[in-house]
Amino acid sequence: MSYENYGMLIDYKYCSGCHSCEVACKELKGFGEDEHGIKLLEKGPFKLGGTGHKGEDWDWDYIPVPTDRCDLCADRMDRGEKPMCVKSCLAACMKVGPIEELAKDMLTMGKKVMIYKHL
Repeated sequence: MSYENYGMLIDYKYCSGCHSCEVACKELKGFGEDEHGIKLLEKGPFKLGGTGHKGEDWDWDYIPVPTDRCDLCADRMDRGEKPMCVKSCLAACMKVGPIEELAKDMLTMGKKVMIYKHL
């Protein structure tokens, strides 16, 4: 099956930074130390001020980002299975499907959500 109109929805406000997606992808694909199908990036911490703990709020996110090596685990999807990163995500913050469906879901999810479009 062709997955040219598919993508991955990532609701990164729930990502805990556990790296399970990276590890699972590397093991499945046999990638070396500096090769990634998905790479976890860290944004922050940035002090925002505000009313949080001790009068401070912070912006600090982990963002899983698929790389050019990502093929959405097409072989697994052909068998009706989820991509390995999605299956392994402990926060269940990733979903794969047709871009149009993901975009509809995205509209109801608030901020800190992105869609990776597969080539």
